[in-house]
Amino acid sequence: MARLEGKIAIVTGGAKGIGRHYSQALAAEGARVMIADIADGKDLVAEIAGRHGADSVASMKCDVSDEKAIKNLVAQTVERFGQIDILVNNAAVYSTLTPRSFLEWDPDLWDKVMAVNVRGSYLMVRHVAPHMMERRSGKIINIASGSPYKGVPRMLPYVTSKGAILAFTRALSRELGQYGIAVNSLSPGYILSDTGLQNTQHVEDERVPVRNARAFKRDAYPEDLLGTLVFLASNDSDFITGQSIVVDGGAINN
Repeated sequence: MARLEGKIAIVTGGAKGIGRHYSQALAAEGARVMIADIADGKDLVAEIAGRHGADSVASMKCDVSDEKAIKNLVAQTVERFGQIDILVNNAAVYSTLTPRSFLEWDPDLWDKVMAVNVRGSYLMVRHVAPHMMERRSGKIINIASGSPYKGVPRMLPYVTSKGAILAFTRALSRELGQYGIAVNSLSPGYILSDTGLQNTQHVEDERVPVRNARAFKRDAYPEDLLGTLVFLASNDSDFITGQSIVVDGGAINN
């Protein structure tokens, strides 16, 4: 039996990049998936439906910094699938950012990063968690990053936002534990995704130094994250909460 059979998942930022792989992995393990993204998810829906059936997947365009859009997303998910068991807070501003000095970040861009990466995760929890609380079960997986552990330079708003997600996870787990809801973070290292590879500055600045810092001396790809994602979404992790699992090939050793 598939590990997520009968479960309903929402994946924000689930139509492209690493999120696309998250959506595919959850569906492959039996979950029915609502893909939420500012990008059009129709092609991915067709792909997943072709493999797992028409009732296995749906998509909606959604900006997670817009509370009205999130309310609609949650309502449509419950109407379509009946419940919500898994939330993957993956939507984030990253690949479009160009590394620069802390003095050079425009405050409006800073606010945009925080609005999507931090506020968006909060708004999703604000409207999804009550459905989980009513059923006294659920898995919330916040996608953080290995960068706050290392203090990566020249990406200050992104690193700050992901540090906030680590704290958000710890505090939220304390509030939702009484309802049987697990809240954890998956913290990837530098991943060579299709969207990340489009930003050549990121690749030039990070690829070789990051690879050399790892215990496993190789590049990392979205597929390297999927086992941990499914573990955190499944019953195998039922007594784990408030944690951050770093998947980076051993670059961070703590």
